[in-house]
Amino acid sequence: MRIFRIISVWGCVAGMLSIATMAQANSFTDAISVFKKSPAVAAFFEDAYGYAVFPNIGKGGFWIGAAYGEGLVYRQDQISGTTTLFEGSIGFQFGGQVFSEIIFFQDKRAFDEFTSGTFEFDAAATAVAVTAGAQAQAGTAGATAGASVGPATGAQAKTDYRKGMAIFVHTKGGLMVELGIGGQKFSYTPVQ
Repeated sequence: MRIFRIISVWGCVAGMLSIATMAQANSFTDAISVFKKSPAVAAFFEDAYGYAVFPNIGKGGFWIGAAYGEGLVYRQDQISGTTTLFEGSIGFQFGGQVFSEIIFFQDKRAFDEFTSGTFEFDAAATAVAVTAGAQAQAGTAGATAGASVGPATGAQAKTDYRKGMAIFVHTKGGLMVELGIGGQKFSYTPVQ
């Protein structure tokens, strides 16, 4: 009887891990699908050397803010590794939000720079929002700004590569008021 319980418990754990893995895989597929539907983003999938996608980044703050997300890095449509994003900020801010982010790499140089270990955006980095609304943020190590009226209209803010990278953000929910200083840092682990 004890063996049966042990096998049952391990079976349940394996089943839950399998479901969690499928849900995580679906979240990447879903995020990529949302970005591909945006006319402003679709062309980047065709000519980029690679990209990093973060399906769910959670962000919150009350004077001090933080964000965290896990992603996959693709090189020519093949998964090359995993990445994590950490953002820290300080200043007038409160609330929380969840968003997706995608970073396109124009060429091998930009890809290699991102995957070299620990990478962070400088103050000139900008992101374009692909949902209705507007956002702006400035920081010493990173900055984002963008506005659009939504992917369904096709009237997106125009963006191009800056230092070999182009960044897009899709807000999924929440409310965040922010006027702070901060930046995004990334780590990369290659697939074995």
